[in-house]
Amino acid sequence: MASIARCMRAARPSSFLKSSVVTRTIAARPFSVTASNEIRKYTKEHEWIDLSADKKTGVLGISEYAAKALGDVVYVELPTEGNTVNKGDAIGAVESVKSAADINAPISCKITQVNLLLEEKPGTLNQVPEDDSHGGGWVAKVSVDEQGLKDLESLMDAEAYNEFTANESADH
Repeated sequence: MASIARCMRAARPSSFLKSSVVTRTIAARPFSVTASNEIRKYTKEHEWIDLSADKKTGVLGISEYAAKALGDVVYVELPTEGNTVNKGDAIGAVESVKSAADINAPISCKITQVNLLLEEKPGTLNQVPEDDSHGGGWVAKVSVDEQGLKDLESLMDAEAYNEFTANESADH
């Protein structure tokens, strides 16, 4: 959240602007953030899924922790749209200058859309791996059925995932 805090600092006119003939007033623009989705869960293999409020659709990707561990991503193999997958199935892959890793389905789901931006700009995964917006590093959008909702129960929330990664970092 440090980057958001930096963006929110009030802009102050410099002493040069105060002493100049023309004085400018810098208007503060309201800053709003969409409420975070409380249904984001993580796997031990470092994938995440954001479930919509109606629990019928979601967005998935790899975690920031995984993106840092991989290093500079140079290639992303995207899932196939229309495929129905089970929890734990390999749906794609990420290759970096350091290594390669599979992207696994965090829950049972159907792939409805893939992030084609990652084919052109795989480094987006390093910059914003957990961003599910238009320019973000999300991997796929999915539809979720009853089995997917059951699978979700076994995943970690953000707090548990942070503890898990802290322990994993300490082990290395």
